[in-house]
Amino acid sequence: MSGIIPLTILVVMLCFWLRSRRRAKRAEGIASEIGAGLLPAERQNTDRAAPDPEAEAVLAALSRGDWLPAAQALAAAGTDWERRSYLVGIVAARAADDDTWLRAWQAARPGDPDAAVVHADAKVSLAWQIRGGAWAKDTSAERFEGFHRVLNEAREDFARAEALAHPGDPTPYLLQIPLYMGLGAPHEALHGLWAEVTKRAPYHYEAHWYALQFWSAKWRGSKDLARDFAAQAAATAPPGSLLTMFPLVSWYEHNDDEAPAEAYGWPEMTALTDAALADVAMARPGHPRIAEVRHLLAYCLTKQGRYEAALEQFRMVDGHVEALPWRYYGDPAEFYCHVRDVALKGAAAARIAG
Repeated sequence: MSGIIPLTILVVMLCFWLRSRRRAKRAEGIASEIGAGLLPAERQNTDRAAPDPEAEAVLAALSRGDWLPAAQALAAAGTDWERRSYLVGIVAARAADDDTWLRAWQAARPGDPDAAVVHADAKVSLAWQIRGGAWAKDTSAERFEGFHRVLNEAREDFARAEALAHPGDPTPYLLQIPLYMGLGAPHEALHGLWAEVTKRAPYHYEAHWYALQFWSAKWRGSKDLARDFAAQAAATAPPGSLLTMFPLVSWYEHNDDEAPAEAYGWPEMTALTDAALADVAMARPGHPRIAEVRHLLAYCLTKQGRYEAALEQFRMVDGHVEALPWRYYGDPAEFYCHVRDVALKGAAAARIAG
């Protein structure tokens, strides 16, 4: 009899092991089925948050020295200030690398407001390139000298862009916020600039993104100032503006590294996530920042164990990973795919359990 009990236990353990193996294989199969069509890390675009054929065509033309498609794209944006500032940023970033075509544009069209604001923003992009992405303690005095010199030059360029700006255009104002960050502008100065932005475009997403960075603890503000700014933006913005995302952005920026794993599941966090989901559902499909919002929503939903909802967001952005939170990691595509795989496996397990 003494040998029967261990053998029985062994048989039971073997049955449990076989059952768990079958369940794991079934989960792998379901996860593979759910994830059909999703791209591996090596096929993720790390330059964009979403595909943008117009922007890609503009950049391709600029690589050939042809500035006309950029000018046409900015003219076509008209008073869609969200699209306009987005395109200016893309074009200006290219000019920071090589401005030969920009100088040709300015020579052909002296006083062109679009060329003027691209020129000013390119100076800011160039300044940040000079500074580099290292911590201040790891950045040389020479880099800081060049950084501040070019930012001060950009102030004059923005003054010209403001004078030439299209009526009601917030772009030459909102794009100065990173300049204010870099120069360490006092809070009162930012308040003055912010008044110029909001009287032209009170619910501009990119403007709020830059302002939140200014008010964050890592730049010129604090955790409390950033939280209050984000809460005010979310409380006053109309549905579809995407500004309800900023309390989540602020929370991620200030808490993600320190919060316990279960923090994303706290009631206040799920409420913030639900508000952002409702905002996205009401936003116009062509909003140039909607994909960036979906990326962070996919991350938050995965952390909350809401795997099916997370996968809905992942499917709409898959293939492009230049967005928060992935951009903060050394290999954005790898981290993106890791979190996406967590959502896939969680969704598969839930389907089996259900």
